Amino acid sequence: MDFRKATDELLACISHRELADTLGCSVATVRQARLGADALAHRTPPEHWESKVAKLAEQQAAHFRRLAEKLNR
Repeated sequence: MDFRKATDELLACISHRELADTLGCSVATVRQARLGADALAHRTPPEHWESKVAKLAEQQAAHFRRLAEKLNR
């Protein structure tokens, strides 16, 4: 693995689109739910978001574990 590939993988993140797809909502809903509760455009997050976000976090953790294993070989 070269420097560019390793750092590309390290800097990979979940986009608003990927999060919206996972939550079954629009990108606009994700962005509005992330606003402060006092913002006029604030929306309530989608139902059951916690388990879906936890799954994405677990997938990201596994991604970074695999990257670390590759680099430590």
